[in-house]
Amino acid sequence: MNMNEIKLPMVEIFETVEGEGTGAGFPTIFVRLFGCNLRCTWCDTPYSYPPEKAEKVMSIEEIVNDVRSYSSHHICLTGGEPLLYGDHSLKLIEELVKLEQIKDIHIETNGAIDLKPFISQIKSSKVRYVMDYKLPDSGEMEKMNANNLKLLRKQDELKFVIGSEQDFFIAKLLLDTHKTKALPLFSPVWETMPPQKLVEMMLKHKCSHIKLNLQLHKIIWDPAMRGV
Repeated sequence: MNMNEIKLPMVEIFETVEGEGTGAGFPTIFVRLFGCNLRCTWCDTPYSYPPEKAEKVMSIEEIVNDVRSYSSHHICLTGGEPLLYGDHSLKLIEELVKLEQIKDIHIETNGAIDLKPFISQIKSSKVRYVMDYKLPDSGEMEKMNANNLKLLRKQDELKFVIGSEQDFFIAKLLLDTHKTKALPLFSPVWETMPPQKLVEMMLKHKCSHIKLNLQLHKIIWDPAMRGV
């Protein structure tokens, strides 16, 4: 299929440093697709889904050419929900994998998208998934697909955004009852779960296998700033 014929709704492509996860601090090319199947209460990118409109539509060829113009070796494919478009999302990832300059493609996805077709079809060691599994404070936990937890691999990351003590204990229970090879990350909602309190809870409840995840971009720049 001609990559110029497959088009995806886009928000932006830009280069900055990765703000979180195991790649935090590395210069990274962000490819942000438009559209999301969830409406989390604490979402920090509401411009990436309706009622806002996609800022542009780009073909896969155009996206790849844009990415090629940057110098970073890392790509963060994000949204919205970048896997929302099924086979078209799959084709985009396959084309990005072909870029020799790119050493790492981490895909920020939520726990409501079935990862099986992506993990089974994309074999490149460049690709890893950062799955943001929603908890009660998000308002979207009932849409999560727990089967995704066992699909995650050692190179993947399993992120939990912690907004309350209830979120903390449910995330801990999920990790205790579902086997996963991914690295678990606890990320605080600063307004309702101060980082210091989250650290204290992690230590008190012996979460030695879980990594605290702070968002560097919200420390470096204004939390509401885009394109950083």
